[in-house]
Parts: sequence; structure tokens; C-alpha cells
Amino acid sequence: MMLPQKATQQLTKQHNRDLVLKTIIESQETSRAEIARATKLTRTTVSDVVAGLMEEGLVQEIGMSTSLGGKPSILLSLVPEARYLIGLNLAQDKFVGAVVNLRGEIKETIEMPVHGEDGQQALDLVYAILDQLTGSEWKPLIGIGVGAPGLINTREGIVINAVNLEWQDLPLAKLLQQRYHLPVSVMNDSQATAIGEFVYGGYNARSNLVVVNVTHGIGSGILIGGKLFQGDGGGAGEIGHVLVFDNHRLCRCGRTGCLETLASAQAVAQRLREESGAAEILDIDEIGHKFAQGDPLTRKIVLEAGQHLGVALGNMVGMLNIKNIIVTGTMTRFGQPWLEAIRQAMRQSALAGMTQETKIEPGKLDYRACILGASAHLLMDDYALLFSSSEN
Repeated sequence: MMLPQKATQQLTKQHNRDLVLKTIIESQETSRAEIARATKLTRTTVSDVVAGLMEEGLVQEIGMSTSLGGKPSILLSLVPEARYLIGLNLAQDKFVGAVVNLRGEIKETIEMPVHGEDGQQALDLVYAILDQLTGSEWKPLIGIGVGAPGLINTREGIVINAVNLEWQDLPLAKLLQQRYHLPVSVMNDSQATAIGEFVYGGYNARSNLVVVNVTHGIGSGILIGGKLFQGDGGGAGEIGHVLVFDNHRLCRCGRTGCLETLASAQAVAQRLREESGAAEILDIDEIGHKFAQGDPLTRKIVLEAGQHLGVALGNMVGMLNIKNIIVTGTMTRFGQPWLEAIRQAMRQSALAGMTQETKIEPGKLDYRACILGASAHLLMDDYALLFSSSEN
């Protein structure tokens, strides 16, 4: 069915608007002429679009370019404080929420410790954070992005299963939309972390990237050509529950032998307690201290965990042949020795030609990556939230 001419013109207008805005966002500063060259749009079209963006308060003129012999150009820049978003990270031992501007700068943060709260109690913690953030001075707020643990139906905003929080088939997006009257995006925390590292880590907009989050659990996010790859069911990257070998350790998913039972922070703590004969499980800070002090058993267990993770990443490289891998989460505190154990095991478990140029590096943004990625996801490929609903 053909669209009416008016609808087609409106779609073209929105496409041009988003194209120009994307070009400005990806540059610290640029000119109308540079935008025209980058987008292949006419200068007249670019000037009209820029005028509209300035009226919306999203773009500003910031001065003149340095002349190289020709006429200086007027430089344009995004107005970071024109709109605000909220990002939530629900995957740590504390829930963290923040207000973020359009440049990914965190303006206000609220943390609430999680002491075994699950079900409705965990949901009430989310409400408590959002009640404060939505009532803050940062306006206008245009949306809420949530990074949650477990299997998520991102399209419908449903937490299908988050074991640690005892959330099953929870329509989280719908609940938050009804309470706060804002658009809501809910996605897996590892996928949100991947977006955060990609968008704010200096990667080319069309790069490929795998981000592996290693905390109490293990998950990953995959970006191909700058686009988040979620697979047919939304669960792409759930490597924590891939069977490595049956070590008879029960995983939180109900099976035995998952990667999480070998390479996660929880697995390291459990194994260290068992092999050292300790009365209780050490926390990650205590394990980090013992590792730094050169305790042989601690170093052995941590580095073997890195090796198990490296084997899994070698398999991933064999399937995807992606050369940039970032690791984030609490296990990164073990630094270069742990990273080198991962690299060596990865090289041994995949073809040399595929792993030779593969880089494994720690993330740059710690827990903030999930917050920034969850909020950035609201605007990826669609800037409609930035504009008034009366636009026709």
C-alpha cells in the first residue's frame, strides 16, 4: 500500500532531521557545510533542518571556525542540557539510578543497597529511586532506560526471568510507564553495558564489539555494525549459561556445569571458601586483597577462572570473528594477570588466524556503562523522544 504524499513528505522530513541531528551528536562541533558533505543533503535542506533544531533548543551556534584561507564557517554544537534521561542499573549488589544529559554526563545519582530484597520489595526499591529522580530539578525528562539482570523481552519491556530478584514475566516497562507517564525501555544489563561502552568509549559508529560483563553472573552484549544484536529471542550473549563441562556445581539457572559456576565472582568466592577451609565466603574486596598480596591459592583460583572465560570467548571469536572484546564487572579488579589468563586460553581455543588480532581490554565506565547504555538505548536510531508530540 502506497503512503499518501503528505505522509511520505513527513517521513522524508523526519529522516533528514534525524540524519542531521545524528551528525551533530557524533561531532563535538561542526558546520552546516560539513553536515551537507557528510549527509549528502543540500545546503538549503541542512539550513532548514538546523533552524528547526535551534528552535527546539537542541542545537546552538558556538562561534566561527578557524579560517584556512576561505570564509570562516559558523560552528554548531549539541546543547547537552536541552533534555534529560534517567538510566537504571539493577544488576549490582545495589540499585543505581541517574539523571543523564544528552552527552552522557551524569547529573545526579541515587544508590540503594540491596540486601536480599526480591519480588515486590525489589520493585519498591526501583520506585523509590525513580520517585526521587523524577522529582529532581533536571527537566525536561524524556524517558527512562532500565538495565536489568536476566532474560528480557526488550520489545515489550518484560522481565521474563531474573532469578536473583525473583521476577518472572514482570511487565516492568508497563508498570513504570503507568506510574511516571514517561517512555520506558527495559533491556538486559549486559546489553545495556555494551551500548554504554560502545557509545561513550570512542568506537566508530559502525564498529563491531563484544562486551562481557563478569560479576556474580556472566553475560555479554554484542554490537554488529554499530547495532545491538539480540538474536531471534532477545537473549543473544547469554554465555554465562553455556555448558562448559559438568563440574557438578549447581547453577542458579538449575543446571550444572555453566560458565558462571566456573568463571564468575561468585564461583571464585565459593571455590576459595571450599579449598581454603574458611568458615564463610569472602567478599570480592577481601579476595582482591589476598590476590594482590600474592596468596598462591587465591591466584590459582582467580587465574583458572580467567582461563575458563577465555575458552568461552575463544568459541565466541570462532563464531563471530569480532576483534574487539571488552570485559567489565567486578572480576576486572584482578587486572592484567587475569586478563592475560583470558587471552592465552582464548588463543588456545580458536584458530590462531582469528585470535591474533583480537583485543581484550577492560571497560572504561564501570557500573556507569549500564546506566548510560540503558538511557542511550531510548534514542538509538530514533530521536522522536527529543521532539514535542505536537509535531505534524
